[in-house]
Amino acid sequence: MPKKAEETPKEAKKEALKKAEPKKAPEEKEAVKPEKPEKAAKPEKKKKKEKGVFKLYKVEKEKITRLRPTCERCGTGFFMADHGNRYTCGHCGFTRYKPSENGHA
Repeated sequence: MPKKAEETPKEAKKEALKKAEPKKAPEEKEAVKPEKPEKAAKPEKKKKKEKGVFKLYKVEKEKITRLRPTCERCGTGFFMADHGNRYTCGHCGFTRYKPSENGHA
């Protein structure tokens, strides 16, 4: 028998792969997709209360009183926002702090 010509490394790898036993496939389970939870109905969005003049003024009989102070820099017509411990002007940014209960400044 004549001798085979020497094999190249690539051919040797191919031959080794052919001779090797085929790998056993992992046990195949039925492809079961996980069930997605049903989407619950979205809760209705709450309607925002209309902001109106009724939050800025208080009407008693024939008297009208302002509930919020006006800005010292901007003048009348510019109400200051109430932020718990302070009043702030949205127009110029002026801030006036409310007096604290403790009496500390």
